[in-house]
Amino acid sequence: MNADYARALALLVLTLIASVFLSLVMGSVTIPMGSLFSPGMKGILMLRIGRVLLAVSAGASLAVVGAILQGLLKNPLADPYILGISSGSGLGAVIAIMLGLNIPILGSLSIPLSAFAFGLCSIMFVYFLSKKGSRVGTEDLLLSGVIVTSMLSGVIMYIVSAAEREGLHSALWWLLGNTQVYDPRLLSAVLAISLSGIIISVILARHLNIMSIGEEEALSMGLDVEKTKIFFFIISSVMTASIVSVCGMIGFVGLIIPHIARRITGPDHRRLIPASALCGGIYLVLCDIAARRLAYPMELPIGVITAVCGGPFFILLLRRSKVPD
Repeated sequence: MNADYARALALLVLTLIASVFLSLVMGSVTIPMGSLFSPGMKGILMLRIGRVLLAVSAGASLAVVGAILQGLLKNPLADPYILGISSGSGLGAVIAIMLGLNIPILGSLSIPLSAFAFGLCSIMFVYFLSKKGSRVGTEDLLLSGVIVTSMLSGVIMYIVSAAEREGLHSALWWLLGNTQVYDPRLLSAVLAISLSGIIISVILARHLNIMSIGEEEALSMGLDVEKTKIFFFIISSVMTASIVSVCGMIGFVGLIIPHIARRITGPDHRRLIPASALCGGIYLVLCDIAARRLAYPMELPIGVITAVCGGPFFILLLRRSKVPD
């Protein structure tokens, strides 16, 4: 392992650990570390631990998916929501909230599972819409994703605007993003999916390096391009759908973080993916702290914080990507 990369990775790990402890102490109310770990604070401590674990998992997953899609689609503006996953999950969650869906066997998992199922259905629709014969073109996939996202977003806005007041606040709060989780089963499932997806992505990062050169070159090197694309789309879709189904639509993480990590590690995905995961975890934990503190005693949706931070970065990236006349 390159010494500079090892030092950068170690620094990111230490920063993530510091961010986690800072998040545990600085909730909506600051509690000193000594008091937080006292027996009387066990309930609050467990809630904060669950919240920070979800923030780390969501930030890492969205950042890794962003890195995968930017390399696979060879598009620096690609992000986890570009393929319609978020809008599909959003539609599933909004329908479940507005209908008051509460399946007895599932309990609190009813809304997340509805969002997860709709998210996977939307990416399947995008995939079959962009498929021509046995081949899926990246341009067709992007265009299909944008179209499906626009359509489903319109349906979501109609349902929200036509709904009665009951359930409206819950739907809007979910759509704007949050890291509150009260069900240990749900948290465990998200952590398992995120960790598995990141590990698989690191193991197969070499294939992403080959794909980023170009499809014809990848074919000449013996890589099955179509199977590789499908495999990474499945990984990206499952990771994104799991995060969106629990946290809602947290934008810009998958767009911003891979570019920051790429400046640290370079374009090699074997280094880029671990760095993106660490940077994404750090970023979302810090955004979560800001969401709880900036408008105290009211808590801001974390999607508002990531949008305010990510918007200027996106504009700068868009301007730099323009070809001069």
